Amino acid sequence: MQTLTELLRHETSLHVDEVEHLDRLLASWQLLADLSFADLLLWCPLKDESGFVCLAQMRPYTSQTLYPHDLVGKLLRPEELAVVDRVYSENRSWRSENPVIIDGLPIRIEAIPVPVGDRVTAVMTIHSAPLKNRRRGELEQNYLECAAVLARMVAQGIFPFGGEALDPELAPRVGDGIIRLNMLGKVMYASPNAVSAFRRLGVVSNIQGEKLSDVGVDASAATLALATGQPAQIDVEVGASVMLQRALPFLEGRDRRVTGALVLVRDVTQLRYRERQLQRQQAVIREVHHRVKNNLQTIASLLRLQGRRVPAEARRELEEATRRIAAIALVHETLSRESSQKVDFAGVAGRLIRMVSEGLLHPDGRVTIRLEGDPGKLHSDLATPLAVIMVELLQNAVEHAFADRSGKVLVTMARRDNRLLMTVKDDGIGLPEDTGTMNRGLGLQIVSALVESELGGSFSYNSDGGACFSVDVPTERPAGMLPVAGS
Repeated sequence: MQTLTELLRHETSLHVDEVEHLDRLLASWQLLADLSFADLLLWCPLKDESGFVCLAQMRPYTSQTLYPHDLVGKLLRPEELAVVDRVYSENRSWRSENPVIIDGLPIRIEAIPVPVGDRVTAVMTIHSAPLKNRRRGELEQNYLECAAVLARMVAQGIFPFGGEALDPELAPRVGDGIIRLNMLGKVMYASPNAVSAFRRLGVVSNIQGEKLSDVGVDASAATLALATGQPAQIDVEVGASVMLQRALPFLEGRDRRVTGALVLVRDVTQLRYRERQLQRQQAVIREVHHRVKNNLQTIASLLRLQGRRVPAEARRELEEATRRIAAIALVHETLSRESSQKVDFAGVAGRLIRMVSEGLLHPDGRVTIRLEGDPGKLHSDLATPLAVIMVELLQNAVEHAFADRSGKVLVTMARRDNRLLMTVKDDGIGLPEDTGTMNRGLGLQIVSALVESELGGSFSYNSDGGACFSVDVPTERPAGMLPVAGS
């Protein structure tokens, strides 16, 4: 099945602003499907204007779907559903007086133009089952009346609202509870679930017929929506209970006159409790990383003090150990400022290069180190050993590649699928012929052990116009592999 992006690119000729409007509509139209107890389909004209293609489909949570099979990507000729072509051409909504038989089922269809500016971009069709010899209840009637208002707003190009960033996991749904307000903020209807949500906040009186701002619970979201004509959302907290309120203004005409509002409510007490628990856990983890970083820096300071009291050869070994510890401390320092266990490794790599440059390179700058590529965010289980690996390879290049002459070291990083490739290449004297397994220095032995044993990757090197070391590791830890010590 083609994605929405592929359908838009291959089948239509929409402009960027039109695509953005349709994206916002698809992010918001679950509300309309639930209020209208209907399936929604979005049709866009083909590039050659020979018909329409179904860009998206939405099924209701409040009713059984009429289309269990996905229709996205279906091509529609004008004669197959002439109403779509008519609504697109005339920029005018249409509703069937009698059910239309589709695949043997009677279906009521309403077609709504979706304009962007003065041009109709698409047509939204609303498909519902006909009423079968019964009266609509109060809830159903209010749902449908709210749906009719939103459908008119779609046809006028004023719904969905611009600039809204909705989290589908958090946004309240119709079934959680709705309150319908008139333009003065008076409650015209409150669904049973909405009434229950207010009961949990301590409101025992009947809120229907009252101004929402007078019932004793924060109603600033509704007040703001009615005053500005823009949606608003707040958490209302009373004691241990938390209610999420999302207020959508009802607008009419090009002047966007406010005629009322729809307030969706949801009891998010348990959700907010879990979020606070998670925030506390993250704070504890950040504090642990901060303390680990401080302890590692203390160890590094002690090694530097010890280095002043030992012969030159031992001092060099201690300096290398200090840089290894500093590389690990740098990752923990970065994690202490993050809300997750992932770090921006390009930033870490840049600081590692500066650390090696300041510690090993001559001030006259005869050797330069450059970084290319951005591996993005890496989990600490990978970032910590990778930092040590980079320091070891940089130390190796700076100390052995140039023999007191100028040169360049290039570090490149790239992600391909689920793997990370890092190379450290210099234009120095190259590798000695006897660089085998038994003749590697401690630094290369550390790199090999970390790459192959800890990270389940591969480590290789060659000498062609200098030395080039390549590290290829999975970005996801292989199953059964133990965590890296200290990460």
